[in-house]
Amino acid sequence: MAIANRVKSVVGSQEDAGSKIMRHAGLLSGQLQQLRTRMYPPRSEKTLRPFLTNEVSKLTSIPDSTLKLMSTEGRGPVPSRLENNHRVYTLAQINELRELFAKQKPVEALRFLPRRRAGEHLQVLAIANFKGGSAKTTTCVHLAHYLALHGYRVLTLDLDPQASLSALFGAQPEVDVGSNETIYAALRYDEAERRPIRDIIRKTYFDGIDLIPGNLEVMEYEHETPRILANRSSSGAIFFERLKLALMEVETDYDIVILDTPPSLGFLTLSAIYAATSMIITVHPAMLDVASMSQFLLMMGDLISVLNESGAQLDQDFIRYLVTRHDPNDAPQSQVVAMLRHLFGSDVLLPTAIESTAVEAAGLAKRSIYELEIGQIGRDTHKRAREAVDAVNEAIVRLISDSWGRT
Repeated sequence: MAIANRVKSVVGSQEDAGSKIMRHAGLLSGQLQQLRTRMYPPRSEKTLRPFLTNEVSKLTSIPDSTLKLMSTEGRGPVPSRLENNHRVYTLAQINELRELFAKQKPVEALRFLPRRRAGEHLQVLAIANFKGGSAKTTTCVHLAHYLALHGYRVLTLDLDPQASLSALFGAQPEVDVGSNETIYAALRYDEAERRPIRDIIRKTYFDGIDLIPGNLEVMEYEHETPRILANRSSSGAIFFERLKLALMEVETDYDIVILDTPPSLGFLTLSAIYAATSMIITVHPAMLDVASMSQFLLMMGDLISVLNESGAQLDQDFIRYLVTRHDPNDAPQSQVVAMLRHLFGSDVLLPTAIESTAVEAAGLAKRSIYELEIGQIGRDTHKRAREAVDAVNEAIVRLISDSWGRT
């Protein structure tokens, strides 16, 4: 009896699984907040580095000599000076230069300011695959940064409850994103609590990019929609239209919307597919990942059939496969890539997202390759990674330009 009592006492003093998980979550959240404070002093907020004149010239096609002459004559935005006296511009100043030159040279306006024109539809691009680790979020953030650096107006939308995209934009989901501040606020069925999408859009530190952050709250849509459908509610019958209708409210404010979808084929992903005018399916070139993608495509095909039966028509400009985390020197990976190109032809983007220590290093610091300055990592490593990422993004931008009818 004495032994039994001692065992019962030990068991009673043990922490139950739920309490332990919540305690660990609190510890990790606190540690992440401390890391952010150290990474982004003094206000614990992300900031974007300035850009040297040679970088500005490459981004805007304005000659370096013209930028220096304008600075000397006091025309246009006034650049700051580094300790070595080199001129640097913020991204906001770069966009001022774009607008200035677009007005001065209206015939070449599109070259300086490539924003969509009258008659060009809002491009809503979904990055999808329900296999975790296929680099969806990495693809989203690099594409968003590339577009903003080249003068486009971008809205990024985090549909993933894990909220990695939000974190990369400096919004720690459990600290900085409160109740009714995710896309769920604009999609929810409760009329009294639903908010206009414009109210939940946030400016980011990256000029030209706005964000609708995510956190665990977005899962509420997955839980609420089946209940509405079970009740045969008329509002539930068009659940897949809610995201598309919400985006139409801010259609004039942006050129491109990027949807970071969750790694599942739930109601949010289905809504994203319906709202999208185009889709990039990311795939890591390993057989397990390809097998998973096969199931994803089969399931997506079935869901699209259901949408069609409901009277919904998917009208997408393009669907492409992007090979991610690719090591060109890995023979098995090369075989998988060759198989995908044989099966899908030009639907597989020619450039691939090369696996790179530079991209990994940037990710550890919650940055993209575009935010790293030369010198933070090896020059050659940075150059190779930047060229590979640029090639992928340039290919996507060409598809978007074609969808707008641009030559």
